[in-house]
Amino acid sequence: MFCGSCMHDNSLAKAIQAAGQWDVTLLPTYTPIRTDEENVSVDQVFFGGINVYLQQKMPWLRWMPNFLDRWLDQPWLIRRLTAKASDTSPKLLGQLAVSMLKGRHGNQRKEVHRLIKWLKREAKPDAIIMTNVLIGGCVEDLQRELNVPVFATLQGDDAFLDILPAPYGQQATDLAGQVANRCDGLLVHSECYANYMAKYLSIPRQKMHLMRLGIDTEPWSNVPARPRNDGPLTLGYLARLAPEKGLHRLIEAFLSLKQQPEFRDLKLRVAGWLGDHRRQWLKSHWEKISAAGFGRDASFTTELDRAAKLQFLNEIDLLCVPTQHVEPKGLFVLEAMAVGVPVVVPAAGAFPELLASTGGGRLCLPDAAIHPATIPHLATLSPQPVSLEATLRELLLDPAKLKELGQTGRAAVLAKHSAACMAKETTDLLNRFR
Repeated sequence: MFCGSCMHDNSLAKAIQAAGQWDVTLLPTYTPIRTDEENVSVDQVFFGGINVYLQQKMPWLRWMPNFLDRWLDQPWLIRRLTAKASDTSPKLLGQLAVSMLKGRHGNQRKEVHRLIKWLKREAKPDAIIMTNVLIGGCVEDLQRELNVPVFATLQGDDAFLDILPAPYGQQATDLAGQVANRCDGLLVHSECYANYMAKYLSIPRQKMHLMRLGIDTEPWSNVPARPRNDGPLTLGYLARLAPEKGLHRLIEAFLSLKQQPEFRDLKLRVAGWLGDHRRQWLKSHWEKISAAGFGRDASFTTELDRAAKLQFLNEIDLLCVPTQHVEPKGLFVLEAMAVGVPVVVPAAGAFPELLASTGGGRLCLPDAAIHPATIPHLATLSPQPVSLEATLRELLLDPAKLKELGQTGRAAVLAKHSAACMAKETTDLLNRFR
């Protein structure tokens, strides 16, 4: 799939490189990265997914000759063998996560040695930023062998740790906390998520460094602000098609609105990556739309490339992704606003700060499934959040407000949430540790 972390890291690497102060090497781990913009990563993979898996499952492969390792780590082979992969045993995931977090003391020690050897020979880094703490079992070795500061970005580690079964979930969480504590610093995109993860991983809050979230705004800034759609109002969803992203909540709200006379022409457009293990889940919820008689008013498609994403956003009036998990970033919020589409998202996780910075949407009441520690004191928010359906109804009945929010959000994203802004804050931090 197009991975949010890959897209974030790729945009950041491009922007740092463009600024000219630092040279950047972007190293894929597990699989080659997928992004809907120019891919700036090197054409090889570290901790290759096939090797990592085999070394976990079959102990004798931990001593496999290097030439076989290199063959199994070829990007084209990993792409081919993982193209249809969508589900993995939670037990195996737990065992593998614990092993990876042990670094050279785990079953993938050979991969740690290969990474360090390559970094010494080819990259010779002055600093290292890991995309998450889950791959950071080797942080102590990197610091010792390369004598450089090592950072990690926190962007959803908790969501993975939460799905691991006992006893691996607690073991992996404890080890992730140890890794985070060894890092020289941790990068986060919201104050709320920083506070939450400090408690989650039992790490000092002062290790967290707040970096504004950004996207590559150049392709979006060259696109005229979208005109108001003259046809029926269209509600949109653009994110992974999965329960944690709350698509079923949006479908329920859509069906309720469709029962009301003023919304008989309302349309729903849905797009995003769909794993094979989620097809039945999506089918069951989509059948509710057909059963209610609104099948012709709703459509969905799977993942979109950049051109198709732009077309999709230009065909909707309001974007809503009512997530049910702690959202650490929210790239889809910035992408929608960049073309003048306002958003509705829950008052939890990174969203309140993102909307406070941009003014390009409305917050709704969060779902009960979201961790209370990531929800601000709702009475302090203005306007105060109401239910998802009520928020959608209010905005959809006010085209002038939709236009105002869209214009405000677009101006703020282009001015304050570019990848260049994100890169400057990141390099300012790196320079303090040189």
